[in-house]
This record gives sequence, structure tokens and C-alpha cells, in this order.
Amino acid sequence: MNEPALRTALIHACRQMNALGINQGTSGNISLRSGTTMLISPSATLYDALEPDMIAAMPLDADDGRWTGPKKPSTEWRFHRDILRARPDIQAVVHSHPTFATTLAIARKPIEACHYMIAVFGGTDIRCAPYATFGTSELSAHALTALQDRMGCLLANHGMIALGETIDAAMWRAVELETLARQYYHALLLGNPHILTEAEIEATRAQFAGYGHHRSDPPTT
Repeated sequence: MNEPALRTALIHACRQMNALGINQGTSGNISLRSGTTMLISPSATLYDALEPDMIAAMPLDADDGRWTGPKKPSTEWRFHRDILRARPDIQAVVHSHPTFATTLAIARKPIEACHYMIAVFGGTDIRCAPYATFGTSELSAHALTALQDRMGCLLANHGMIALGETIDAAMWRAVELETLARQYYHALLLGNPHILTEAEIEATRAQFAGYGHHRSDPPTT
């Protein structure tokens, strides 16, 4: 997509987060790569009021937090920038505070391989990053560690992050992460959920690869 199309897609995704029930108010934020620039949702702005020119633009190679646009970027711009810098395979970052993922993050519990769909996140679990104050470089460092070889993570006492090769893939993973969190939460209530082995998760990844999907396409079963 060109930059105007990316700005429009970002606004649509922000509104979709709330419509899907994986975010509340303006607590979430989304970023997209546009060449050497990061486009990111602005701080404290209602999604329904967003216009394309309100999306903040930040150079990915700058360390001083400079931005262009009429509104300040999200306070979480640091981990968005650092993820896009560290992961050239990633084009979109979704951060939100869905109920079940955040509940597990408050308990500081990673999501184990309770369901084979965890394979779409790149491993046998979804890690929980340690707590740090929002918007800080410390939180960004924790998130990068938790996301190593992964496409999503929890943030302790905070929320979650989902990554994507496209904005659609990132949004799909955000919904899938909350679905897994809800399933794991209820399985824990029943007691002693059965966890799939690494070999079983690897077999799932092999099956997904055989469906002929591109990396940016959500797998279906």
C-alpha cells in the first residue's frame, strides 16, 4: 500500500479493535511500516474522530522521538519503533488491553500450548514480559525479549502485543491471542489443563505450511 492507503487502513484497524471487543476506549495503539517511516495512532484521540492526516509519522532511524503531524504519537511509540527496527519481517504492530489476555498478564502467566493454534505465534507458548512503566525504554526492552522468535506476547499488568506481516495478519493474531487467553483461562479454572508437546505444535506448523497460505494469510482449518 502507499502511505495514504496505510493511514486509512490504520484507522480502520483502530476502530475494528473496539468493535471486536479486544480494546476499550483509546487504550490501544497500532503502528505500520511505511518505508523508513513508522505511522502510529495518535495519543488520546477517539478512533471515530481520526482522519488520515492525524496519524503521526516517525522516522524509524531517529532516536530523539521526533514526529510529524498535528497530534502527538501514542505514548507507546518506543516499543512500536523498536519492534519495527528489530523485525524487518514485521509490517504492523497491534497493542491492546483485551480482558482475558490482560487478566493472565496481571497474574504474570504465559499462555501455554493449550490449543494447537498457538503455533501461529511461532513457538509453544506466548510469553509474558516483565512489568515496566508504560511508554518507557525498559518496557520496550522487555517486549523485544518476549517477542524473540514470536509473533505475540503479554505485557505484565498491562496488555498484549500482536505482530503481523500485514495489518490484516496483525489484527487476526490479536484476536487469536485473546481467544487463546480466554480458552486457557477457563481451562485453568477447570484445573490441570493438558498442554500439547513441542512435537505436536511443530506438526501443526507443518500442516499450516501445507495449506498453501502465504505468510501474511491467516491459516484456516
